Amino acid sequence: QVQLVESGGGLVQAGGSLRLSCALSGRTPNRYSVGWFRQAPGKEREFVAAIGWIGGNTGYGDSVRGRFTISRDNAKNTVYLQMDSLRPEDTAVYRCAADTNPKPQKVARAFSYWGQGTQVTVSA
Repeated sequence: QVQLVESGGGLVQAGGSLRLSCALSGRTPNRYSVGWFRQAPGKEREFVAAIGWIGGNTGYGDSVRGRFTISRDNAKNTVYLQMDSLRPEDTAVYRCAADTNPKPQKVARAFSYWGQGTQVTVSA
């Protein structure tokens, strides 16, 4: 079992950057693939990015590819989401999720463990 805690959200102007962190704790935290999802009010949950735990393979949603970068620091048991060129439409609650599958997954149902989320607000 693993626990996840997100941090790094906040308010930023359009065009700015934020880095979200997802700290994992528990048994063998580095043997989990991690994904980021977001949900804005009145909208469905959307896949943002994911990273596996073997080989560091990554995957991105179409709306963030080229602007967001996911990475992990196994020494710190932390996964990062670097968000650049932010747009007002990126405003949402961002949650990280983890699963024992070694490959990055893109659907929410593939993940067994979830954090509480962190708010990201991008002003125009």
